[in-house]
Amino acid sequence: MALGSNLGDRARHLEQAIHGLRATCGVGQVEISPVYETDPVGPPQGSYLNAVVSLTTTLQPRALLACLQAIEAAAGRERASERNAPRSLDLDLLFYGDHCLDEEGLQVPHPRLQERAFVLTPLADLAPALMHPRLRLSVSALLDRVRDLDGVRLYAGEGG
Repeated sequence: MALGSNLGDRARHLEQAIHGLRATCGVGQVEISPVYETDPVGPPQGSYLNAVVSLTTTLQPRALLACLQAIEAAAGRERASERNAPRSLDLDLLFYGDHCLDEEGLQVPHPRLQERAFVLTPLADLAPALMHPRLRLSVSALLDRVRDLDGVRLYAGEGG
């Protein structure tokens, strides 16, 4: 899943999200990518911190999504009607194994992940050979197709 934050203490929001995931019943091993600072998509706003986590879970996709939304709410996330609005925490379910789901409010794989360098770059750090079950391309191959990589920088911490 993808993690992003561009409001408040961005690094702290990501840390709290990872802690929240690890504390969730039904979630096992959690692996974390490096954190990247990324230029925003959409209206003018501050830079994001983005990362990706890989985890094991016994939760079904809808239950996992509910947990993600609860973690977002605990971080002060307010759902704006405007797409790509600034947010304290954004958690997106990118993949659920090799399942493909098209349900109201839940699409897996995430429908735009192949367009987003801020998702694919950290995802390639964790799982470069992971295959997209619909596109039949690896994460590395998808990243090679993304044009704008300039807006994605390894995060060195505040003041770094």
